[in-house]
Amino acid sequence: MTDTTFAAQYLAQLDAFATRSPPPRVRALHLPPAMPVAERNANQGEFCALELDDGSLGLSYVLLDDTLERLRAGESAFQLAGADALAVARGYAGGAGLRKTLGFAAANALTRCLFNRAGFAPPASADSIGQMAPGAGDHIGMIGLFRPLLGRIVESGARLTVIELNPELAGAQDGYLVTLDAEALAACDKVVSTSTLLLNDTLDRMLACCRNARWFAMIGPGAGCLPDALFARGVTLLGGNWIVDGPNFIDALRRGESTSAFSRKSAITPASYPGTAALLQRIGNAA
Repeated sequence: MTDTTFAAQYLAQLDAFATRSPPPRVRALHLPPAMPVAERNANQGEFCALELDDGSLGLSYVLLDDTLERLRAGESAFQLAGADALAVARGYAGGAGLRKTLGFAAANALTRCLFNRAGFAPPASADSIGQMAPGAGDHIGMIGLFRPLLGRIVESGARLTVIELNPELAGAQDGYLVTLDAEALAACDKVVSTSTLLLNDTLDRMLACCRNARWFAMIGPGAGCLPDALFARGVTLLGGNWIVDGPNFIDALRRGESTSAFSRKSAITPASYPGTAALLQRIGNAA
């Protein structure tokens, strides 16, 4: 029976890439410092970066449970330097915990390598809220509490419902509602979601809850994957971070500082993406 999960489909595309154009090996894993929650701002200290020998970087969220602590404790024992990047990436589809986190970072690094070899750079994002243009009459769903985005949405006059896993955040807030009930998304016509859905095994369940949404934007530094299987599931925009200065990005990440000066927000939609098959054809033609 064919595995139709997003992870399996993503890895199958990376297998096709590796067959056509052998990818570089892993150079290093870069981890953020441990930081008190109160000191984090705008994704600081929340993502690791896996670097390939060609400088391609892939990001993965590290604050699920005790992932960061376990990564930092075992950093020297992973033996990633010189490893087969595709073999590490397979941990995303077939692993759990640290193996899955590292696998996702490796898969995203391979995606960046594929994009570079095919000469594809995603368009810049027009805004930070998934280009959903909220307005009066809209009911916006937010999966994961994006505090920096709240003001823009509430001020637009749109109704806002936030889905959270943390019961301490639940309840009516100033201009929006936070609930633990994902079924509340069925009433939303536009949704913005954290890319953490790709790591915590809730992607298909959350998308099913968004069955009435005409716009579904998945955003965040971890949204650096191939988008085909997400578009097929109803995602309408994938917004990630396109790194433009790798060495300084890594330095800032390892210090727990803002990386925004060394990357730009990107936005890929079905209309702006040629498709991975077409990109692989470009690589084949170039070879």
